[in-house]
Amino acid sequence: MTAKRAAATGAKSSPNNFHRRSVAALQEANVPFLIGGAYVVEVYAGVSRRTKDFDLYVRPHHVDTALDALARAGYATELTFPHWLAKARRRRDYVDLIFRAGNGLCEVDDSWFERAHDDELLGLHVKLCAPEEMIWMKAFIMERERFDGGDIAHILVSCAEKVDWEHLVDRFGPDWRVLLSHLVLFGYIYPSEQGRIPAAVMDDLIGRLRKEAPAGGHQRLCRGTLLSRKQYLVDVQKWGFHDARLEKRVHMDSEAIAQWTKAIPKEKKATGKPA
Repeated sequence: MTAKRAAATGAKSSPNNFHRRSVAALQEANVPFLIGGAYVVEVYAGVSRRTKDFDLYVRPHHVDTALDALARAGYATELTFPHWLAKARRRRDYVDLIFRAGNGLCEVDDSWFERAHDDELLGLHVKLCAPEEMIWMKAFIMERERFDGGDIAHILVSCAEKVDWEHLVDRFGPDWRVLLSHLVLFGYIYPSEQGRIPAAVMDDLIGRLRKEAPAGGHQRLCRGTLLSRKQYLVDVQKWGFHDARLEKRVHMDSEAIAQWTKAIPKEKKATGKPA
């Protein structure tokens, strides 16, 4: 991929014009994409917030084509993080082309498109990421400066009955504890709504928790790095824990981890010793 492309030019446009221009550029190039992020949280949960980023989800093998299409439309483009994210800029507005989560999981695959929801954006037919995929993607975002558990709670309280729970549980796979943690938190946030989470789902996940054997004798593993790129650096850099991002199922390697770590907003990093 070409790292940088021609800078955007032209008159200042409104966010609506920017969104429509971005969608039209990809549609004209026949690039399959889904709208996600803040836009779908507003659609599914009615929660609105201002953001300069317009999150579009594409399969990994369509990233090059998407960047080329947006560059031809006058955007400045770059492959920001090769393991998960590309960006396209027009003046102060950005399109985020997301093909995985920042932790190397949650790859956008055919199932995302098969289960997408139809919608209309400023007269254009578009498809939205399904709630299950948004919950899966957002469940791992637990940084000091950003926690997407609120979005998950709002999606669930708005449309829990419409969620394909079997698919959602399957999506998390070996990371089912992350899903369980959000469902437990949902019950705490909304005591009156606890019954909207199917009892069979809670029984299944809690049953797994009870049956799971202690990991004694196994490699000292820290999965915290799948939840926060910063808060568990001390575990893998000083305390001798193995970084879960280096497991085969994660689309990251040492180089990607180093680049992702280097991009952490500058502030005093955590130090210390385990209790």
